[in-house]
Amino acid sequence: MWREIRDREAGKTRPNSFKNRVSSSRIFDLQLSNYKDVVSPHRGSINSLQVDLTEGRYLLSGASDASASVFDIQHATDFEGGGEGALIAKHKSLITIDKQHQNGHKFAISSAIWYTIDTGLFVTGSYDHYIKVWDTNSTQMVMNFKMPGKVYRTAMSPLATSHMLIAAGTEDVQVRLCDIASGAFAHTLSGHRDGVMTVEWSTSSEWVLVTGGCDGAIRFWDIRRAGCFLVLDQSQSQLGRRPPLLARSAVNKVSTSKALSKGQTISAKPRLPQKKSGSGNGIKHSPIGQIPAKGSLKQRLHPGMLSSQDRATAHYGAVTGFKNN
Repeated sequence: MWREIRDREAGKTRPNSFKNRVSSSRIFDLQLSNYKDVVSPHRGSINSLQVDLTEGRYLLSGASDASASVFDIQHATDFEGGGEGALIAKHKSLITIDKQHQNGHKFAISSAIWYTIDTGLFVTGSYDHYIKVWDTNSTQMVMNFKMPGKVYRTAMSPLATSHMLIAAGTEDVQVRLCDIASGAFAHTLSGHRDGVMTVEWSTSSEWVLVTGGCDGAIRFWDIRRAGCFLVLDQSQSQLGRRPPLLARSAVNKVSTSKALSKGQTISAKPRLPQKKSGSGNGIKHSPIGQIPAKGSLKQRLHPGMLSSQDRATAHYGAVTGFKNN
């Protein structure tokens, strides 16, 4: 380590290289704690984890076996003797809500979040099309919201003082805002062309929501106004919903056969003479990466043909998650 520090002071190592070396060495030195053990009651994969924002003490988990649990990660529930006389702190779940609960979820829990103000409430979203709000002390369901499809992500604003809204991303194209105060939907946000995989509230304004979906776009919303005010998709790469390839080919065949039955002939349009450029090759060059483009025709370019500036704000697949700093 001291050798890297001396090289950095002497200017032999670049700042980014020094940072990467230090980070890598610390990651390689990480080991599982021999004095703390969290005993999980889940029998499936864990899909969601969150530590409460008020005390930083309680861990909420949601799993694919439709169960949700709360752990106290600061105070152990039990101790066991380990090797060489050391004690291992056991952190068992304080409460667990599973399928056996009268109001429990039927399918996998995809999202589990704390109420932002205190630990008295938490919210779970599931593939059974329900978002449920739970009382932590009584382990009873306070309210639920029926969604149009599988729930992928839920989020509440940590800055909110004027509303108690849960933003929900589902396999439906609309983002829904569930109001805990009234127990009903506040309104919906329309703009995505496919399912919404992730939602996140802004850390600078309680009214700004960011969403990402299977259409490849990231949208910024001011929930006080209609429509989104920003789309990180300047290359127009949104995928949208498309019919299957076989269905499209069948439609094309039917339209072609109808045209032939009416006596119409399908012929290619006559080619117009191309204007020669200064280089004399008869092709105009587009402003992006000097890709040949005929006339003013706007082509959807392959991701590899775009500049790095364009790729920075375009996705060519589903947006599955992001995090505000």
